[in-house]
Amino acid sequence: MGTISDYFGCLVFDDRVMKANLSSDVYRSLRKTIDQGAKLDASVANAVAAAMKDWAIANGATHFTHWFQPLTGITAEKHDSFISPAPDGGVIMDFSGKELIKGEPDASSFPSGGLRATFEARGYTAWDPTSYAFIKGKTLCIPTAFCSYGGEALDKKTPLLRSMEALNRQAMRILKLFGNKDVKCVRTSVGPEQEYFLIDKEMYDKRKDLIYTGRTLFGAKPPKGQEMDDHYFGVIKPRVAAYMADLNEELWKLGILAKTEHNEVAPAQHELAPIYTTTNVATDHNQLTMEIMQKVAAKHGLVCLLHEKPFAGVNGSGKHNNWSIATNTGVNLLSPGETPYENAQFLLFLCAVIKAVDDYQDLLRLSVATAGNDHRLGANEAPPAVVSIFLGDELMAILDAIENDTPYAGTQKTTMKLGVDVLPRFARDTTDRNRTSPFAFTGNKFEFRMLGSSNSIACANMMLNSAVAESLKIYADRLEGAEDFETALHEMIKKTIKDHKRILFNGNGYDDAWIAEAEKRGLCNYRTTPDCMPHLLDEKNVKMLTSHKVFTVAELESRCEIMLENYCKTVRIEATTMIDMARKQILPAVESYVSDLAKASAAKKAVAPAAACAYETGLITKLSVLTDQIAEKTDELETALLDLNGIADTKEESFAIRDTILGKMAALRAVADEAETQTAEKYWPFPTYGDLLFGVR
Repeated sequence: MGTISDYFGCLVFDDRVMKANLSSDVYRSLRKTIDQGAKLDASVANAVAAAMKDWAIANGATHFTHWFQPLTGITAEKHDSFISPAPDGGVIMDFSGKELIKGEPDASSFPSGGLRATFEARGYTAWDPTSYAFIKGKTLCIPTAFCSYGGEALDKKTPLLRSMEALNRQAMRILKLFGNKDVKCVRTSVGPEQEYFLIDKEMYDKRKDLIYTGRTLFGAKPPKGQEMDDHYFGVIKPRVAAYMADLNEELWKLGILAKTEHNEVAPAQHELAPIYTTTNVATDHNQLTMEIMQKVAAKHGLVCLLHEKPFAGVNGSGKHNNWSIATNTGVNLLSPGETPYENAQFLLFLCAVIKAVDDYQDLLRLSVATAGNDHRLGANEAPPAVVSIFLGDELMAILDAIENDTPYAGTQKTTMKLGVDVLPRFARDTTDRNRTSPFAFTGNKFEFRMLGSSNSIACANMMLNSAVAESLKIYADRLEGAEDFETALHEMIKKTIKDHKRILFNGNGYDDAWIAEAEKRGLCNYRTTPDCMPHLLDEKNVKMLTSHKVFTVAELESRCEIMLENYCKTVRIEATTMIDMARKQILPAVESYVSDLAKASAAKKAVAPAAACAYETGLITKLSVLTDQIAEKTDELETALLDLNGIADTKEESFAIRDTILGKMAALRAVADEAETQTAEKYWPFPTYGDLLFGVR
């Protein structure tokens, strides 16, 4: 295919293609819509549609689709061909501006949380011109927003775009106060690091739990896990390297800036990281990345697992959301510069983020809440469920100096000397990194590390954008009316530090002492989805999100209902799968082994009547006890599931699942995993952890 630069973005209707295929007037008008949010003229839409159709057909496309992100957590698409009937009985290839701008998929079968009745089917998709169209297979995919007949958002993109606009409005007010007259807009940018597992497809097909739920519900620990830390950044196995090479090629064709790849901590775990881009585009790209990862895996006889905790006892998978704010002129508003103590604009935006994270820590926590991520947060490979901010030594020293009105001496850069003459010397960073922090400053951006690997990044970023917009609004309201801007600015920064220092923590987030300290500070510690999700409807959160027009009250109520309903459905499916596997696979397998042990014991006694058969007798007794316990725990879990049917309220059901079902699932797993350790390998009905984690070579 030639060099990467030759084919990068070859399947994207990007700026290069638009310049080459649109008239200068149409191109300028479209760029004004993309860059400044100007209204799209119908004639421009028709011209773009014609050019888009011709380009897509020339690249092998036969259909088009409005590609959107409903509240299912994945993407959706309905394909229509370009053909239209011709008078002579043939067809012509046609695609109008009207078809580009608006689509009409059935809205009744997507989650709506009560916004739509089942019989109310009409929904609309609306073209998002800020995210480039692309070709997938033989289909032109047009990124769109998705709304109901009444205009309510039924997707994740619409609130995300609203939150970006809210932050832009308030950031522009602040920049105007600092005299930035050339700035036209402010955009947030994101680079989401994606963790995942690769396992053999043949083994996957033998595990009902992986097929139905995406994670293993049973599985004893193998003799070796991640204890040796030998997988992290280790040599990439040939089969995995071939997968990564194909994955990169497919992503690069779609204009996705896949940059970094490496082995992660757990066996069979890996990571892909892109260069960051505008938030809504990064969201589209990440959804595409997850889809392409799974498709490419299938070509290599592999399965890509995106569940947050597919294996107990080893690290789960997250998605680190690297978030920053920049102007259209290229200025990163979170870049400290060489003298951050004197950079008042940077300090104000930094304080806006600190205030936002403290004031709306509950929103950030619930934005990453899923049944899968509940297994990961707080474990020793992920941040705790308590939200805090890591700033590093230099910025903490600066904030302390401002708070206490004391001079800041500055941080002396240290030259690293490694004791070997041939090795280069280089300046050490002014602060270390903190991998245990949920929300860490990393030089010119914040890394929000609580997202689960299967999460859409839209949820976290719409909450983060909105919360920061609120901080900036409060600042702008005060500063615009100040008699002395400099004095008011200094006092506002100082007040923010004093009022919100409880959210700042540079220590070890894995330490139990921190959790106790966080609770003393008054920080939220919502360990599970049922704990945090209802707080979406807290008065302060509803007021903030509706005031910035990111959500309506009805949309918030619907999302709370949908997320809790998804939680309940997910755990119900997992519990039902456990019951099915225990009764149809595990119990018959262990009983078969016990039966053969009994036959072996009888045969031994027939040959040597005086034989004690202690091994067989002891193992039969142990396994017989375990099979009784498995049967008992399975029945208890089934009874508890049936009891849920009497609970009408979704929130109450989620509490019952948290308090009862999860415990019974854990109890069943414990005895089943113990039985696995005592059962001969050839009898066990599905691949073990050792097979799955070390099966790809």
